[in-house]
Amino acid sequence: MDSRLNAFLERAESVLARIEPLLPAPRPVIDWNTCLAARWQRDGRSGYLLPLEVSLDMRLSDLIGVDRQLEQLGRNTQQFLDGMPANHALLWGSRGTGKSSLVRALLAEHAAAGLRLIEIERDHLADLPRVVEQVAKLPQRFVLFCDDLSFESGEGDYRVLKSVLDGSLEQAPDNVLLYATSNRRHLVPEKESDNENWKRVDGELHPSEAVEDKIALSDRFGLWLSFYPFTQEHFLNVVEHWIGQLAAKAGLSWQRDEALDILAVRWATGRGNRNGRCAYQFARYWVGLKLLEHKA
Repeated sequence: MDSRLNAFLERAESVLARIEPLLPAPRPVIDWNTCLAARWQRDGRSGYLLPLEVSLDMRLSDLIGVDRQLEQLGRNTQQFLDGMPANHALLWGSRGTGKSSLVRALLAEHAAAGLRLIEIERDHLADLPRVVEQVAKLPQRFVLFCDDLSFESGEGDYRVLKSVLDGSLEQAPDNVLLYATSNRRHLVPEKESDNENWKRVDGELHPSEAVEDKIALSDRFGLWLSFYPFTQEHFLNVVEHWIGQLAAKAGLSWQRDEALDILAVRWATGRGNRNGRCAYQFARYWVGLKLLEHKA
């Protein structure tokens, strides 16, 4: 009897060893008292929240030249934290101008007050009702964050998304808000041909249905914030800020001068970008170079 039992157990262990890699991984239990951010992970037809380790190094004071955007989104977020009416927000404009950084800086600013961040990809927005359901009764305040929300020409997903956003956002509990970033104001490409079928009715112009259909998606957001390309002065001010931050950490003495400005402008010109991301990258390059020179 013992030999038959042992043989059965060995066979069962062998079967389990082959099956175990096919089973879904255990889903982590999130303690929102200590976890500040999570990401929605699609798993077959369902999904779950994956806790994230986030850095709170980005501060609101690091965002140079976007005072108006910071003030408006900051006020909206404070209303949300205080339990007052607040709007879902769309941050649109040029790449590298601080859209995502502003959202993450607000998390760092208000994490102690109960603000939490949940990242959700564009392709997973149909799961919004499931995400909302998991956090609806929690005491924390959750910003659902969709970075780079946009659609290419010919994609029909945005029509499905409109109905999902209507149902999810209008019925969302008061501890959930959606912030999204995009390079496009209306989230979808707009073509000259969209305006070819305008009609005149009783002396008034009415846009074609194609235009109305595309604009309707971004209308789901009550707060629009625009981010524009940096001027050269703005770019150099951001360079100065980040060099100051990095140099202070490294104990490096430095001074802004014309030669530094020329080098920074050449760096931006060579990359075809003049934005905050480019300024930060140049600052890292320049500070690293100076530290190497001092070491030699």
